[in-house]
Amino acid sequence: MTYSLFDPEVWKDAWINDPEAGVNRMLRAGMEPAHTFNDETKANTFHKQSFSEEGRKRTTRIMGWLQTQGVSFENASVLDIGAASGGFSIPFAEQGANVTAVEPSFPLTALMKKSILPSLKGSVEIVREQFEELSIEKMGWQGKFDLVFASMCPAIFGWEMVEKALNCASRFCYISTVAGPKEHNLIEELRPVIGVKGDPVKTSDMAYIIQLLNIYGFSFQTLITRETQTVMMSVEEAVKHTLSWFSFFGMPTDEKSLQEAEAYLRKTYAGKMVSVQQGGRFGKVLVRVKDQNMF
Repeated sequence: MTYSLFDPEVWKDAWINDPEAGVNRMLRAGMEPAHTFNDETKANTFHKQSFSEEGRKRTTRIMGWLQTQGVSFENASVLDIGAASGGFSIPFAEQGANVTAVEPSFPLTALMKKSILPSLKGSVEIVREQFEELSIEKMGWQGKFDLVFASMCPAIFGWEMVEKALNCASRFCYISTVAGPKEHNLIEELRPVIGVKGDPVKTSDMAYIIQLLNIYGFSFQTLITRETQTVMMSVEEAVKHTLSWFSFFGMPTDEKSLQEAEAYLRKTYAGKMVSVQQGGRFGKVLVRVKDQNMF
């Protein structure tokens, strides 16, 4: 077994430089992670999904899993990194937690403020900043929070940001991210149209996190699941998103390929709504910062 398998610097460099790592794929698609939801339309769509029946069920499942691992929200201090419009921050507060919600998007924080019930005023403090740019020393956040929570947050990219999140926690730190190839039904449908063979990317941000946590001697629980989400959109919307989808999945973005994809979508879905199914394998890890014994 080679030494590099247990060399943290090898894993840190590999993660940051992996072209298929989550944030790098976003950048390739022309998406600035910290500013993705500065667009009000995107923010509203995300907010509706988060507080839909399906979104609330997902929140309940994750909170339930945390509670089975010994996490209690009653009177707990929680740092929610990448809080969006409060999909987790508000339920945390409803369970009795005092939440500090970090979110850089103005549209999302505005939606969060509107969603906080009067009875929860004072239980959720919104910090409209990028976690990557905050000084936890100046904020007085070192070891301050019972639970640090980061759900699918692009700010947690690279070991430096994982370590920063861990340093804010006194008891637990939860991080979720992609754990395998992303799935997209339209991408698979369009591959033969433009003559591209299926070649799913074998990468996993969660694999880097788990390996580094292991190397540095942390105690943690993990959960890997497969999840999908279906969104109905018009043909015009689907065509509009084709370029960013192709960029994200490493598909050719030349004019000919895009025209062929558009022609196919318009012909196949003429007069119909397009069912867009996206998902893949996702990982969750709960790090025990204080009590490292099995719960």
